[in-house]
Amino acid sequence: MNGFDMLLILQGFRETGGAFLLEFFKKMTYLGEMTTVRAFLAIIYWCIWKELGTYLLIGWSGIRLASGALKVTFCKYRPWIQDPRLTPDPSALPTATGYSFPSGHSTNAACVYGQTMIYKGIPWLLRIVCAITLGLVCFSRSFLGVHFPYDVFMGACSGLIIMVLTSFLLKWVDRHPNLDWIVVVCGLILCVGIALYAALKSYPVDYDAEGNILVDGAKMAADTFKGCGLGAGILVGWLLERRTVGFSTDIEASERITRAIVGIFFYYVLTLILLPPVVFILPDPFGIVSTNFVAMLYIMWLFPWAISKYEERAGAKTPARSRPLQDGIRTSFVTAFRICTPMGHYA
Repeated sequence: MNGFDMLLILQGFRETGGAFLLEFFKKMTYLGEMTTVRAFLAIIYWCIWKELGTYLLIGWSGIRLASGALKVTFCKYRPWIQDPRLTPDPSALPTATGYSFPSGHSTNAACVYGQTMIYKGIPWLLRIVCAITLGLVCFSRSFLGVHFPYDVFMGACSGLIIMVLTSFLLKWVDRHPNLDWIVVVCGLILCVGIALYAALKSYPVDYDAEGNILVDGAKMAADTFKGCGLGAGILVGWLLERRTVGFSTDIEASERITRAIVGIFFYYVLTLILLPPVVFILPDPFGIVSTNFVAMLYIMWLFPWAISKYEERAGAKTPARSRPLQDGIRTSFVTAFRICTPMGHYA
């Protein structure tokens, strides 16, 4: 059975008796979207376990770069373009951007759920949840008709491989902390190189029966430019945070909650209000690269810097035992947070 046959079977099931599962997998696919993954990783990094968050974010930068490079290299059309018998679920189309191979949602899921699942120090129950989530997110992309099974499989595998390589890279940085700039410089060169490759290469041009272009290669490269901006923002922000901030997640539960609420609020202010006009002002690909760069710089460095300054001033003004509200919240939530904040090492 090839990929077309599998998608036709799933399509028939969606259209006949799979209404309940269709709604379920619509929800599951959200867990692999870039905006969801950014928010998850930011909260882990800011509030729960900085070491794990750093590892996942650095690995995610590599995953997005690799996925973007593979997409514009193989230029595989989406299933419904290759075979008109296939009709994807309309709800999945807004996030089905770029070429089909590999699946971006699957690479994202491999980073967040797959690697958290095998990270040292993670409770066994959370490992099980992550494993199930990884499988469901990956399967949802084929169930909704926007990816062939091999797109999903290779996306997940490539994501896990890059996360393993990232663990070796960060172990090397731990042994040579003063050489972290080398990682950043090499990463930035890679970002620029992939962006130029995507902007300058030629793309296949095919036409439908009416003579219209089936796929605009220039538009398909937008995913690659997002990955380049994202990767550059993560790397620069990581270096700046290491050299100028050095914040900690060894804090009270109330402070974790405050960080999460404030950080995500201003993240959405930045990405939904302040940055969108930049895309229209700057020509492609500069607008796409710059907005993703700024968004990740905020997550990696700007917000940690801001909360460190605020918490330093608040700590200096507040006596150690005169924080009843925070102490009360801590009593209620600290046990739950401890489950998610074990100490460990890179897997």
